[in-house]
Amino acid sequence: MDNQFWKNKKVFITGHTGFKGSWLCLLLYSLGAKITGYSLDPITKPNLFDDLNLKKFLVKDYRQDIENLNKLKKAIKDFNPSIIFHLAAQSSVLVSYENPLKTVSTNVLGTANVLETIKNTPSLKSAIIVTTDKVYLNLEKKKKFNENSKLGGYDLYSSSKAACDIISESYMNSFLSKKKCGLGIVRSGNCIGGGDWTKDRIIKDCVESFSKKKHLLIRSPNATRPWQHVLDPLCGYLNLAKKLYQNNKRYSGSWNFGPNKKNNLKVKEIAKIGRKIFKSKSKIFYGKKKYYESENLALDSSKSKKLLKWETKFFDKSALDLTFNWYKKYYDFKNKKELINLSFSQIELFKNKHSV
Repeated sequence: MDNQFWKNKKVFITGHTGFKGSWLCLLLYSLGAKITGYSLDPITKPNLFDDLNLKKFLVKDYRQDIENLNKLKKAIKDFNPSIIFHLAAQSSVLVSYENPLKTVSTNVLGTANVLETIKNTPSLKSAIIVTTDKVYLNLEKKKKFNENSKLGGYDLYSSSKAACDIISESYMNSFLSKKKCGLGIVRSGNCIGGGDWTKDRIIKDCVESFSKKKHLLIRSPNATRPWQHVLDPLCGYLNLAKKLYQNNKRYSGSWNFGPNKKNNLKVKEIAKIGRKIFKSKSKIFYGKKKYYESENLALDSSKSKKLLKWETKFFDKSALDLTFNWYKKYYDFKNKKELINLSFSQIELFKNKHSV
């Protein structure tokens, strides 16, 4: 984390109203960057973007569809950024079963529109395309996936994001290799943190059940994921964006940002930790999945560790403590200022851990 580098940098973020995008806005603002966001309205109420009143931290707040190429081009041209982060997406596996065509259209066409705009924006020196750890062909062999592992996807969300990876590589090779703009394609583990109110997220379900003394139903109790606090990979994205800005040829390409751990926590273990933190007597029940979801997923992030000197700083219990305590205080705070101060204080913890 280099405060001097980010000060007054003009940064364009797609998907800035989402959970991850909101934390990225707050993180960049704390570093002194000038931010413009381009996204649809938040999909949930409550949501982190509105709860922290993040609009006041932006130079411009566009509420447009990423599939509209002309409006996207105009917004980027008007702002003239030097760095772009593309996060806008349909990000739910379960929603992709219910609305497959919209998932493909948003994720694939939306990403292609961003890449086409990057290709034609001379001011850009660095671009980060955010995909997911689910882009890999997962045959449930409990192996760690590195950046060269085969891409695939059982569900439409995973396959649409894998397609985004392939298209991004094609744009990088076909158009951006001769330009000054470096392109990074980033895949992180399952991100947790305060303010994620997205449907069917385990943390959100735990919080709502335990805070209201309701029983919790889990659909995949034994599923494991590379859980990490959202600020850990975001710090990695910023580090990569800086490197691309300075030397795009060496750092362009795909990068994993996941915890280098032998074992990942199971969903039921996370629920039990949350119940303990909330001091809840709610019971936890196990149900059946309606659709297929992978059971085991783990990332090999040795490339990021070796070349970027990045690694997860807050593992399991510490990341869950930060996350669940954010939600506990959410219900206690009387105004947005207290919640903003809490969020900034958590950002400072990560900035100190990831400082250069």
